[in-house]
Amino acid sequence: MTITDFLFFAFASVTIAAALGVVASKNPVHSALFLVLTFFSTAAIWLMLEAEFLALVLVLVYVGAVMVLFLFVVMMLDINIAKMREGFVSYLPAGILFAVLFLAVMVYVVGGVGTDVMNTAALDNAIKRAADYSNTEAIGEILYTDYVLAFEVAAFILLVAIIAAISLTLRRRTKTKYQTPANQIKVQRDDRLKIIKSDDEVLK
Repeated sequence: MTITDFLFFAFASVTIAAALGVVASKNPVHSALFLVLTFFSTAAIWLMLEAEFLALVLVLVYVGAVMVLFLFVVMMLDINIAKMREGFVSYLPAGILFAVLFLAVMVYVVGGVGTDVMNTAALDNAIKRAADYSNTEAIGEILYTDYVLAFEVAAFILLVAIIAAISLTLRRRTKTKYQTPANQIKVQRDDRLKIIKSDDEVLK
């Protein structure tokens, strides 16, 4: 076993253990931290596969932005963990069904890829790259040519999600007090200030 194989199995083991920790952890903050560890170990595996762009995007976008947002939301919300656990057993059959379906899809996809990778000629062609080879450029060419329709559909879905999030924040809440700057500017001194004479001044 070479050092590359050892590192691959080591990072793969950490990824699987951290993913199990995300699901099995009882504390939401611990689950989020386990997910961060999963992303880091997955990024390390992608670096070993010469997918530098995907590894950096995974760390910068998900670990650096999304997971930080998750942690802030989890820590600011008053989550009742005991209430969340209620009815867990009733959802267990559906969870097992979806887990089996996801596992079947992964075996189907990875099984086909694994057969090609085991071919020595295909492995040699995948490893031998020119000195000026750019992983980012190769992804961009494939993304904007072969998968341009899927890319546009994903962009449209994200746009709809952004508009929906903005619409939810702009909804009118009846119990919330709002400020109207235009009305505040129009206020005069006589509208807010009333001068009265005290009894002492009247006696004088």
